[in-house]
Amino acid sequence: MSKELFIKEKIKNLINEVNTTIEIVNINKFSNDVTIDLLIENFTHKSKAEAKNNITEVLSKNFDSSLNFKINFKPKVIDKEDSNNKLNNIKNIIAISSAKGGVGKSTVTANIAVTLSKMGFKVGILDADIYGPSMHIMFDLVGRKPLAVDVDGKSKMKPLESYGVKILSIGFFTSMDQAVIWRGPMATKALNQLIFDADWKELDFLLIDLPPGTGDIHLSIVQKLSVNGSIVVSTPQIVAMADARKGISMYKQENINIPVLGLIENMSYFNPPEDNEKKYYIFGKDGVKNLSEDFQIPFIGEVPIVQGLRESGDIGRPGALQEDSDLSKIFDDITKNMIINLTERNTKLPPTEIVKIKTMAGCS
Repeated sequence: MSKELFIKEKIKNLINEVNTTIEIVNINKFSNDVTIDLLIENFTHKSKAEAKNNITEVLSKNFDSSLNFKINFKPKVIDKEDSNNKLNNIKNIIAISSAKGGVGKSTVTANIAVTLSKMGFKVGILDADIYGPSMHIMFDLVGRKPLAVDVDGKSKMKPLESYGVKILSIGFFTSMDQAVIWRGPMATKALNQLIFDADWKELDFLLIDLPPGTGDIHLSIVQKLSVNGSIVVSTPQIVAMADARKGISMYKQENINIPVLGLIENMSYFNPPEDNEKKYYIFGKDGVKNLSEDFQIPFIGEVPIVQGLRESGDIGRPGALQEDSDLSKIFDDITKNMIINLTERNTKLPPTEIVKIKTMAGCS
């Protein structure tokens, strides 16, 4: 090693001993002049002066007086979004969407969540439907509000818990008759608070109940979080599947690229109570199964039209909680299929990258 390189390495080591938060950008030596460029997080005049004095003192003690040190500081820019979006306390983030309103996506989300909880997993739901929240109703939490808790000196929301599932929803902060009349940026800001200003603690699964469409909220999620996979819910009706196709295509966009773990068909058929063998295909037959074949995505289950499923959601007790019932078995099978596909995805694929969207696909 040359004398010059030896001096540079010694300078690096000495600076790192003085302050581990300072990042060394460059060290240049010209004759007896040594210029050191450093990045510093705390860019106040006082912090720079203290750091400069400490470094200069250490270097002066370890080098002869023939060397002249010039220290330059630059602010170290911390990407807050990158630091926020790594929710290391959450093992799996699953986005559940439909792109179509009224197909029962929130009902399916609630029942998958309680099924996961019954299986022993730690589960949370983020109700990302800012304009039409429903999780506070489905989990019998109407009128309740999250408490503020102190986490490492910061005030955070403590999600409400019901049937073993932690939940945050904008519905906790609005009255039943109050409309949320916000433009996209305001809705996105509220969503960020629900995600990052929450004390979720350790979770095996965070299910994100997405609103209809493929707009601001969806983009905000994929730009903030590493989503392990998605589930798409639709009825077999052609009109509903037309939107489901758009939702699937969104996840398959090259700059989004979130694996679709499976498709679920809701309201598949109706069994009249007087004849369990008879099935009425009110919204069409096998529509989502065919859709899964078109996109080569696993079909992970179907949910019939059951009055009890609707009633249980309305009274705030998801139907999958009914032990040894047909509904419980249906959601057990769907949830197991989801877990199998998720395990395979996590084994074969790296974590989903945070999306950095520069241009949008769509109508020109």
